[in-house]
Amino acid sequence: MKHDCHYHPGDPAKWHCGECQMHYCSRCMPDADTRQRRGLCPQCSKAMRYLGAATEVVPFWHRVGAFFRYPFHTDPLIVIAICTLVPILAPANLIGILIWLVLALALFKYTYAVINHTAEGHLKPPAVSVAFTGTGFDIVALQFLVFVLMGGLVFTAGMIGGPLLMMLALAFVVLALPASIMVLAMERSVGAAVNPMNLAMLISRIGAPYFLLYGYLILLTLASGAAQDFAMTHFPLWVSQPLAGFLNSTFTLILFHMLGYLLFQYQEELGFASDLQDGSDGQDNHQRDRSARFDADIDMNLKDGNYDRVQSMLKEALKRDRDNGQRIGQLYQLLTARNDVPELYRYHPRLLAWLADHNDGDGMAALLHSLQNAEPQFRLDDPELAVRCARTLYHRGHFKLALRLLQDFHKRFPDSKQLAQAYLLVAQTLANGLNQWEKATAFLTFIQKRCQQDPLHKQIGTYLEQAQKREPLKGPKASFAVQE
Repeated sequence: MKHDCHYHPGDPAKWHCGECQMHYCSRCMPDADTRQRRGLCPQCSKAMRYLGAATEVVPFWHRVGAFFRYPFHTDPLIVIAICTLVPILAPANLIGILIWLVLALALFKYTYAVINHTAEGHLKPPAVSVAFTGTGFDIVALQFLVFVLMGGLVFTAGMIGGPLLMMLALAFVVLALPASIMVLAMERSVGAAVNPMNLAMLISRIGAPYFLLYGYLILLTLASGAAQDFAMTHFPLWVSQPLAGFLNSTFTLILFHMLGYLLFQYQEELGFASDLQDGSDGQDNHQRDRSARFDADIDMNLKDGNYDRVQSMLKEALKRDRDNGQRIGQLYQLLTARNDVPELYRYHPRLLAWLADHNDGDGMAALLHSLQNAEPQFRLDDPELAVRCARTLYHRGHFKLALRLLQDFHKRFPDSKQLAQAYLLVAQTLANGLNQWEKATAFLTFIQKRCQQDPLHKQIGTYLEQAQKREPLKGPKASFAVQE
């Protein structure tokens, strides 16, 4: 059965908690260790079972084209070429026979490595070196022994129960042969590969798709035989022999890749977990990010409706890191959605600064209206923040609200270094936004007289000339940030 994440329907589950009976995807478990298959349930803190790619893997009947492309990757092509062409060039003596035998063992070993490699989640073929180095050559002897024991089983059935029982035993052996190959490749155990109960259990756990795959394998075998027969019939021996060998090796790799993929697809039913391995480098560093764990907890609590819990989590986080923009933004969105005006008022300096950083003049206007409705005499106590907010509002067309923030700025903050910028912004708002040129000129004149030490004082003459001509107040090109 394929499961979706409880909190993200449509996303395949990666973890399952047996205590809570909950399924979680990777977004819910960013701090889990997928390599060690260790993760704790966010609800009960109990160890969970890792599902790997069991719930997201594409069914094998949707990947028929990929199966046929598999042998034509570089590594398997090299293996097939070596094992097909070298024996033809080898001398026709004992040395040639030994070379043929060694290469046949290498090809046989590589095909079984394909099953393991695919079942572990690698959809790209194993390297060439797998065929010619390391251990694993004993798989040939093990497979030969399996065939001998299966033949002995059929013969014994015939001796005991006559032709009928022998035919039944033969039918079971033929039907269970793919399952036997898969078990042998994974467990390297002859006993497990010939145990009827073991094979029947594997077939029953996979279910109907096993028989569908069996049909594909029969078709592959028939196609391989027909292709080799065509090659031997229509081409000279020096062409047909390597071509038939190439076709036989190619179809064998396709067959074994399909068997490995069936194990990968039904890993949950078979009791193991593998994940897609190709292209997943660097995932663990992200998964162990504490910030990602916090975001996942926020997301799950929001979906569960635990808004008070989320609000407390964000407030605690801001106690530890007062200026964390991500947490401030999350708190703003939550408080706005809940229309929690008291908390909006409490955190308004940081919320307004965050909105200014994001140039969100519309959100700022809505927040200021809420604060002013709750407190009609509301004013910002920070001159720098007042100028930043007014500038953001000005650029979003909230002219009257921008003017209100800067009202009586020289009286409220007489010693502020922001005075010239504040009143230049007022003049721009009056002239460019409200078409009140006389008032704009008055504020520019005030800056010229009052702020003679401010660097902005040198540019006021240009602004006054623009105001007299009723041109938009933009100032010189190399001017300050308050200018358009």
